[in-house]
Order: sequence, then structure tokens, then C-alpha cells
Amino acid sequence: MRRALTLLWLVFLVSIPLWLANLYLIHVLVITGIFIIAAISLNLLLGYTGQLSLGHVAFFGIGAYASALSSLGFSVQLAPEIVLAVDPKPVWLAIPVAIAFAGACGWFIGWVSFKVRGAYFVIVSISFAEVVRLVAVNWVELTQGPMALNNIPPLTLWLPGLGAHTFWKKPENYWLVLSVAVVSYVIVRRLVRSRAGRAMLALKENEPLATSVGVDVTRCLVLTTVVSAAMAGAAGALYTHYVRIVDPDVFLFLYTVTMVIMVMTGGKGTLAGPIVGGLIFGLLPEILRAFDIAPELQWICYGLLMIAVLYFLPEGIVPAVGRQWERWQERRAASRAAARVQAVR
Repeated sequence: MRRALTLLWLVFLVSIPLWLANLYLIHVLVITGIFIIAAISLNLLLGYTGQLSLGHVAFFGIGAYASALSSLGFSVQLAPEIVLAVDPKPVWLAIPVAIAFAGACGWFIGWVSFKVRGAYFVIVSISFAEVVRLVAVNWVELTQGPMALNNIPPLTLWLPGLGAHTFWKKPENYWLVLSVAVVSYVIVRRLVRSRAGRAMLALKENEPLATSVGVDVTRCLVLTTVVSAAMAGAAGALYTHYVRIVDPDVFLFLYTVTMVIMVMTGGKGTLAGPIVGGLIFGLLPEILRAFDIAPELQWICYGLLMIAVLYFLPEGIVPAVGRQWERWQERRAASRAAARVQAVR
């Protein structure tokens, strides 16, 4: 039953560009999907290991800049006689470079920062994001600073039967983002149900006990950070090749807050939580705008809904719905058993 519902839901998502003629709404779905991928990556760290990273947008921005610079090429002078020059690379190669670079940064930050826990890790993650933002602002020779990198080429992939295909149109980008989101979901699902995933959950529930039974805390947390950072880098790469421009605003703290909201309201530590939270808080501003509500009131409604969800459903929407479904199944099974007993009598 659950697999059938998942398949129907996936078919519905794939069919949206076939019957939705409004390209602006498809654009909104593309941006929402990109941030859902970023939220899935954050949920792996926050939901399954209990480590709050308020600098997660750094990996998103690193992926965006790494992919843009790889596809555009660059030349910077590192020392009086040392010049680093990189020729433009195909976009299909630039995105794996961005994923690898973001994952490497995740490994370094995880290896350094997981010697501390709690509030100290939060401070380290925020500091890292701010340092990366300042580098993007001030290293003008490489990043163009506030002037932004523009004319970034759209994604080009080789597809069977079509050859090299460039993703110019919004429906094509929608299907691409949906594909990456499904792959990210599958990776997280396989990971959390593996031995490494059980170690993550053990660390989240009781770190001293997990350590006592042989779980390598630092190794497990660093692995989680690498996978999470690589996924966020993939989301950043998709973003930069879709909007075709990137500037230091990609490191805004607001984006991290948006990811955290999506995870917390949907249900942290659940596979569907970031998707549900992402759809709600990604599409809500557009729904409010359709009612011609003043921008100030839109943000008030946005905040009130978030507070209401966290107050009445503190564990998130998906766990609450799951519990209601289980109760309904139990009542249904009990009523069937009572009916069978009554029939026997």
C-alpha cells in the first residue's frame, strides 16, 4: 500500500509540467525543489545525528561557486610568480567538481569541528559560513565580488538517443531537479537504514552508550557531514546553472533558516519530513501572494503558520500524521476483530 502511494505521488510529480501551463509556477517548483534537496542534506545531519549546523548554506554556496567557476574558467594570481589558471570545463564535469569540492570542505569542517559538541559546533558552523561569504565578497579577482558571476552556462548532459542536450526550458529543469531530489532521497534512505545509519541514530539517542559499544563517534559524524555537504553542493550547482548568476548573497543566513524551517516543520529524522516542509514553506509565499495580501502580512502569516505547526505538532507534520495513521489502523483492526467475534456468537 505504501509503495503504491509513493509510486502514485511520484507519477503525479513527474506529470506536473505536462498539464501546468504557467511557467512561473514551474519556476517556483524548481526553486522549491532545489531547496528541498538542501533540506534533505541538512536533515541527514540534524535529524539523524542531532547536530545543528547553522552554517549549512556554506556548502550550498560553495557548490554554486565551484560549479560556476569550473564552467566559466578563471585565472588568479596566488603569488608574484604563481598564477592559477583553469580553462572552462563542460558543465557535466563542473557539477561533479562542485559536489566533490563541497564534500571535501564538509570533511575538513567535520574533522575540525566535531572535536566539540553542542553550542560550540553551532558557533563553528556559523563562523565557517561567514568566512566563506567574506571570501566571496572580497576575493574580487576570483568571484567578481558583489558584481557577481554571470553568463553561467546552463546544464548540458548527454542523453541516450538525444545526444548532448542543454537544459534551457523550465520544464526540463523541473524534471532534472526532481531526478536529483529522488536520487538524494534514495541515498539518504539507504544510508540511514545501513549499519552507518544505525550508528548515527545511536549517537543521537545516547552518545556515551554508543561509544561504549564501539561506535567511532568522529568517523561517523565526519561521514555524515561529507555526504550532507556533497548533497548541499549539488543543490547549489543546480541553482547556479538554473538562474545562471551567482553572487555572495547565496551565503545569506536566511537560506539556512529556510532549510531548518523545512526540516523542523516537516519532521526531523524522517525521510519525508524535508519534502513535506519544503513543499509547504516553498509554495506558501506564492499562495499568499495569489490572494493579493500585502508583503508584510505575508511574512506575518508565514511566521504564524510556522509557530502553529511547532506548537501543536512539536515533532513535525510527518510524525504526527504517521501516529494518526497508526491509530486509525489499530482502531480498524480492533473493529474487525470485534465484528468477527460478534459473527461467531
